[in-house]
Amino acid sequence: MHFRDLLAMLSDEPAVTPAPAPVDPPRSTKPILCLDFDGVLHAYTSGWQGVDVVADGPLPGAMRFLYKAVDVFDVHVHSSRSREPSGREAMENAIIQWLADELPLPVAAKTLMGLTFPSFKPPAMVTLDDRAVTFTGTFPDPVDLLTFTPWNKT
Repeated sequence: MHFRDLLAMLSDEPAVTPAPAPVDPPRSTKPILCLDFDGVLHAYTSGWQGVDVVADGPLPGAMRFLYKAVDVFDVHVHSSRSREPSGREAMENAIIQWLADELPLPVAAKTLMGLTFPSFKPPAMVTLDDRAVTFTGTFPDPVDLLTFTPWNKT
């Protein structure tokens, strides 16, 4: 199911193929929150299955978080999958399904309308990622970075 199909379900009018986006779309006044997909929204317990395969469900609380986050941020869902159109489509389709499963349809649609699935990492105010280390102004020993483990592997 695509975003425009979900919106069509909420209106009495048939789905219309949107016009191409302008070259420079208007910027949101909200700061950008960049959310990683695998290990943050997607439970990712099955590991990597391919750029267009979302094998597991959402992490508990992820859809409620998105619902709240779109009121505060311009939310961009980005992943290593984002480089491929099929990866972005897989993430969007998974989130559509998860929102529809967990939230009332009008709330799910409002949440989805607040999401962007860019092909590039956006200039975010903050990024939520399970595979990142906060830079504190002091560079760590690169060898120490080899011991990094994401939250769900500790």
